[in-house]
Amino acid sequence: MKDFIEFIVKALVDDPDQVDVKEVLGSRTTVYELRVGQGDLGKVIGKQGQTAKSIRTLLSAVSARQGKRAVLEILE
Repeated sequence: MKDFIEFIVKALVDDPDQVDVKEVLGSRTTVYELRVGQGDLGKVIGKQGQTAKSIRTLLSAVSARQGKRAVLEILE
């Protein structure tokens, strides 16, 4: 999943070298912390949060098939 998130976000931003995804595993939930450069934060969130919502929806769908819950936190 971590690679999946990195792949999507790196395609959206101007500086893909600053994309960092950390995975925090729990027994039932996995938290992904996404950090991007300051100038790219708006591109990841998108207009009215639609891009971030779409990424979270994809992540939820894939993790549900695996029987887990996934949470994506977008950090500056």
